[in-house]
Amino acid sequence: MIDLSTQPLDELTLDEAARPKAPPVPEATDVHRYRGRQLAQIHSHHLREMAQIGAILARIETGDAPPEHLRQIVLSLDMAENFQAFGSLCGRECHVLKFHHDIERADMFPRLKAAGGGRFGAVVAKLMAEHEVVHELIVRLARAAEALADAPTEANFILAGKTFRKLEAVVRSHFGYEETELEEAIGYYLGSI
Repeated sequence: MIDLSTQPLDELTLDEAARPKAPPVPEATDVHRYRGRQLAQIHSHHLREMAQIGAILARIETGDAPPEHLRQIVLSLDMAENFQAFGSLCGRECHVLKFHHDIERADMFPRLKAAGGGRFGAVVAKLMAEHEVVHELIVRLARAAEALADAPTEANFILAGKTFRKLEAVVRSHFGYEETELEEAIGYYLGSI
């Protein structure tokens, strides 16, 4: 495992060109593919939550509110309980995203890796490596948001926004890859998730 904590934010990438393709599952039917698309539905929920966070950042970036008012803006939304409970810009969503990845790592990925005589091992390995990048970005966003809460300066706001946008882009790319490559395998070998 590579220590990502020392890499500059701009270098925390997924290397999309190195993503292996999953082998087809010739036995998969439309019903299997439909079941496999349940993962996309779960991912869609995460992306909607992240879009809410992005909207808050956009309000501040366009001058609708100064960076100093981030906490008040967040607390005035439905996300207030999440912010209070988790104390960060990403709040509950980062916690839930980490939990989602933990479930994949502990259950879904090992089962898929073994499925079809190990044919999905390379894809699973790549997805697990991508989880490490996502996790590092979550850690960095939590730190950036904490710094922003402690000192609501423009520099801290810019860092929190840049970190969030990086996390959002990485998560979107990761989810798309996972959904595309594993749809048939999830539906056929796991039945659903």
